[in-house]
Formats: sequence, C-alpha cells, structure tokens
Amino acid sequence: MKDKKVLAIKYRPVVLEDLLGQDLVSKTIFNSLKSKKVPNAFLFHGIRGTGKTSIARIIAKGLNCENGIENLCKKNFCNNCEAISNSNHLDVIEQDCATATGIDSVRDLIEFCKYPPSSAKFKVLILDEIQAMSKAGAQSLLKILEEPPNYVKFIFCTTEIKKILVTMLSRCTRFDLSRVKFEDLFIYLKKIIKLENGKINDEALKLICKCSEGSVRDSLSLLDRALLIDDNTELNLETAQKIFGHFDKSLLIKLLENIFNGNEKEVVNIYQSIYTAGVDPSTFLNDFLEILYYLKNIDSIQLNGFNFDLNDSDYKSIKNLKDKVDNKTIILFWHFTIKMLDEIKVVSNQNVSVEMFLIRLLYVKNFNPKSTSDENILPDAKFEKNLSSNQINNKNFASTIDQIKNITQTDELKFEKKQDTFNHKIKSINDLIDLCNEKKEMSLKYELETNVKLVSFDNKLIEISFNDNLNKNFIKDLTSKLFEWTSERWIITLTKELGSSPIKQKIKNEKEKIHSSFKKTDEYKKLKKMIDDIELIDITEQ
Repeated sequence: MKDKKVLAIKYRPVVLEDLLGQDLVSKTIFNSLKSKKVPNAFLFHGIRGTGKTSIARIIAKGLNCENGIENLCKKNFCNNCEAISNSNHLDVIEQDCATATGIDSVRDLIEFCKYPPSSAKFKVLILDEIQAMSKAGAQSLLKILEEPPNYVKFIFCTTEIKKILVTMLSRCTRFDLSRVKFEDLFIYLKKIIKLENGKINDEALKLICKCSEGSVRDSLSLLDRALLIDDNTELNLETAQKIFGHFDKSLLIKLLENIFNGNEKEVVNIYQSIYTAGVDPSTFLNDFLEILYYLKNIDSIQLNGFNFDLNDSDYKSIKNLKDKVDNKTIILFWHFTIKMLDEIKVVSNQNVSVEMFLIRLLYVKNFNPKSTSDENILPDAKFEKNLSSNQINNKNFASTIDQIKNITQTDELKFEKKQDTFNHKIKSINDLIDLCNEKKEMSLKYELETNVKLVSFDNKLIEISFNDNLNKNFIKDLTSKLFEWTSERWIITLTKELGSSPIKQKIKNEKEKIHSSFKKTDEYKKLKKMIDDIELIDITEQ
C-alpha cells in the first residue's frame, strides 16, 4: 500500500547523514556525541525548514540509542529510538513555546528535571520557537540551564535569535543552520521524484527550488502539490508557474524593453496580463527587481541551471537589452522599485499603484538612456534629470529616491503658472498653517493641525508619517496650493517613520502637563480642602 504521509514527514531526516546542506553542523554534533563531550544546552538557529527540530530529535536518539551514536538506528529502531521518533518517550519532552509561554509551563519543565530518567540514559527537553517564551519564563530557566543535573540536556530551536535573552544565549552551544543551496536542493528533489515515480521536468523543478528559498520542508510541500497532477502528465514550467503563482520571466524582459522604448500602452497591457494571471503586486515587484539585477550583472553571470534560473532565450534577451541601457538608469529603477515595495503596504489598491509606478518609470529617464542630449528628453523627464544631477550624488539621495510618486504628483496636476500666483515664503509648518488660515483653506488647515505627524520640513520638501485619518486628497491638494502660493514645486512624501505629534495634540498634551503641574501646588491643595468637589477646567494667563 502506498505511503499516504506528506513528503516533508515521510522523508524527514532519521540520522545525521540524512541532513541536507548542514554538513559542518552534522560533523560537529557527531563528534560531540561520540566523544561524550555533550553541552548542557544546544541552540539551533535558522529559517524554517532547515532541520532544527529534526537535528534535535536525532540528538535525543543519539544520546539514548541502545546501539550508540556510531550505529544509530535508521530502519529497525530500538525501543528508545522508536518512542522518540513517535514523540511518546517518557524521558523526552518536545514543547512548542509559542503555545506554552508562561512561567507555569516552565515550572513543569523544572519539575520534570528533578527526577532521573525512567528508561533512557538522558532526559532531553526540546523547546521549539524558544524566542516566544515569556521573559519571566526564560529567566526562571536560567539557573537550571547553567547547572542542570548530569542526566538532563536542553535543545532549543529558534528562527529569531535576537529575541532570546543574552543570558540564555551565553549558556548554550549555538549552531546556525544555513539555507540549503539551490544545487543541493535540486539534486535532492530529483531523488525524491524518482522514489515517488513522479513526472516533473527540470525547469519546473528549478522553479520549486527557487520558491522554497532554501527551505527543505517548503520544497517538499511544493513538490507534494506538483505531484498531484495527473500521473500520466509531466509537469512543465508553464503549468508549475500557474500552480505556484509565478509567471514567465520573458514577460518582464518584454515589459522593460517597452519601458525603455516609451510604449506606455504596451507596458500597461503586459502588466495587466501578469496581474490577471493571479500574480500579486508584491511578487511582481520582487521579480522585477530580480530582472533588474540580471540586467545590471548579465556580463558576469554564467548561464547554468543552478545559480540562476534563466533559460537561453531570456539570457540572450537581457544581454541584448543591456547594450541599450546604462547602469545609472538600472540603479535608479532598482531604488524606485525598492521604495515601491514599501509604498504598496500603505495603499488600498496595490494593482493601480503598481501600474502607475510603471508609467512613472517611463518618465524617469530619456527613452534612449545612453543619449546625453536634452532635446530628446520630455519636460517631466528633464525635471527628473535635474533632480538626479543635483540631489542623487549628495546626502539627500535616499530622500530623492523616496520621491518617485511625488515627482509625478506635479505631472498629474498639470501645473501651469497663473497670473495671480503669489510668492509667499514658507519656512515651517506653522508658517504653512498661518497661510492656510489667511487663504481660508480650512480643510487643509484642519488636516495640518489634526492629522499631520511631521517628520521633516526643509527646502520645499515635507516628510510626514503615514496616518489612516489623513484625507486621501490631502497631498494632491496641498501640493497644488503650495505651487500656487510660492511659484515653486514642493515634494510631499509619506513615510513609515514616527513623526512628531500633530499640533493640536501637542497643545493638548502641553495643557494637560500644565494642569497636572498646577494640581501639585499648595494653592490647589488648599482649594481642594476648602471645596471638596472642585474641578480644574482651564488655566489662563492674566
């Protein structure tokens, strides 16, 4: 009868030799067990699916196997190995700290450590996701962790090493498990496919390796899905892309070609076809970054099936495109895309935002980037070029990159200098609020005082924290008014940085501070004694 277990469980490592991509760690642990120089506590750190819990179980078996570490059971298990593999050994506890975080759970563990093992040589405590344990719980473990009974061993597993107490780290022998290399994963999955009598071609298998991001468990889970396809049909790349939500890279290359050629309609059509196929904007942007990386470094990339999943046709297309584009433009695109990845986290319609982002790229540089003549550059592109020359090479580079959407704010508004344009000087947010009051722009004044958390205000650049309460038209309206009032283009950026409190909130806080301070004075205390139910409402200067 065919084994119905999922592949990640069916092919879980049983002995140290089964571990994939962790040769150095395996060798060190084997020597430690063989020489009986076993630390009080192991700590395994790495991304999901690299073998942390599997190694922990192997160590537990290695400490207690009736045949010893050099003859560790692989098929015909002894009593101890059988019970540990099935997670029902009385002397081996495996606990998920994400669900048992409190000090009461730790007390039970400490109580467990007080008594010698019932049937094994060692008691072993495997604590998974140790970073989720409460601070009080972790601190209560410190004493026994430093000087445990000689029959007790701790094994901790974590994906977030920085969240663990330093005092706990100092009591452990730490091992960092690396992501499994693409080539090792590819060869391993080929073996699994053969054992499972599956039919998947190499291109589809490379996609699985890429999607797993170095996690063996993720790769086996994806392979499980892939093997559900009809037994008589070989899974190809096109079908795999549909299953896993990826798309053909040649579409991205074609998209870039049209961006550099200025074909706006074709750019939108290609992106919409990608989005309609089920690719979310975040995945699209990450793959877009990958193509930019290839484009920048194509001369140094060796075409092979392991390090980069480019086929011959894609490799040739990128090579040809590189001859038409300079590195400065690629780097500029790269930074704009990175910023767009942050932007889509704070917008409601990510699809529309990415589409507008691609249109903006059309205006970032001359459509023939290697040309230095200004005659061929569109007016808005000239503005971007001016920004690049004046700002990109100085300390404001990061700020300039953050402004891609703000450069196009002026494009969308189609500003034209009016006859009644003013030349007001605005040097601070208070100046701006006063001017809004003077111009009877009460809605803008309200937003500035109530919902704007200012990060910086300097040289026609306003940076504010993202705030859900902010009117959705605020940036557009304020940019328009600033141009009208000052005859200059202003750039307003949204950021996830914490800004200062809104002005009204500051006034309120200051007022509460004054009230609180006055309530501590002798005068107020005397009044309170004279009139028991007196309440302080306001304080005004005479």
